Amino acid sequence: MDIDQRKIDIVNDGRMPFMEKSAEESLRSVIGKSLMATADNSCLQNADAAIAVLGTPVDEHLNPTVTHLYRHIDCTLDLLPDGALMVLRSTVYPGVTRMVYDRIRSRGRRIHLAFCPERIAEGKAMEEIQTLPQIISAFEPEALRLVRELFAIINDDLIELDPLEAELAKLFTNSWRYLNFAISNQFYLIAESCGLDFYRIYDAVTRRYPRMKNFASAGFAAGPCLLKDTLQLSAFSSNNFFMGHAAMLVNEGLPNFVVSHLRKCGLQGKTVAILGMAFKGDSDDSRESLSYKLRKLLALEAKEVLCTDPYVEDKA
Repeated sequence: MDIDQRKIDIVNDGRMPFMEKSAEESLRSVIGKSLMATADNSCLQNADAAIAVLGTPVDEHLNPTVTHLYRHIDCTLDLLPDGALMVLRSTVYPGVTRMVYDRIRSRGRRIHLAFCPERIAEGKAMEEIQTLPQIISAFEPEALRLVRELFAIINDDLIELDPLEAELAKLFTNSWRYLNFAISNQFYLIAESCGLDFYRIYDAVTRRYPRMKNFASAGFAAGPCLLKDTLQLSAFSSNNFFMGHAAMLVNEGLPNFVVSHLRKCGLQGKTVAILGMAFKGDSDDSRESLSYKLRKLLALEAKEVLCTDPYVEDKA
């Protein structure tokens, strides 16, 4: 169920509205048979389970907000029958699962609630949902039993946590990746500021050296999750997540560093090409991509900025 009719039509036509390896083949085998896309929320009235993929966005003040989430959860609760299972799947601010649980109880509804954060990498969902352990959590034994049975259909490698533990597990995962990229980007800034080739050093310290196997390569660290979840963890820790704050300064400042280096070549009167607008390679997702920040910075100084990406249709 979705509110975007264009995407609904695409899915019902057996096509994926975004890039996902091997997904379209699987979609074509089930669409119109055991799967259908619809905007009609009456489909919830007979549902045994509803999986909500609504996350907790960050507002213009960089604070998490649950208004949008609650509005849609309330609409879902009004339609689900008693005894149904509701699964929160997207990342939520710590404590939101408890607030939704209390909301259900205050309405006198007998709906089982679980929080099961997704752990897949975009583009690898079809593979990783079956091969990576899945985290499941609930407040009550019956809800945990129901969600265990639901996920075991796909993957029986399940890790059971309390809801707050599961919420933090997801934020820890994404924040750790964001910090990991920030370390590499900080090393890149140090090397390049000395006129050295970061990747010669990177190759030297990672080649056949197992203790550096998690040393990420440098580059733009963005997308719809890593920064947002680092901000959420920072807010949850009463802004005492100092390493997270430092990581934001490094990662978000990388486009400025690139422009400062290009400025030495004399940007005025030059045409600059940006190759790749998605937030990562081999993706059509441009959400929160730092390539757009780079484009805005360059537009202030260069004669012309050209952008290209084989997967992103950009009319801007």
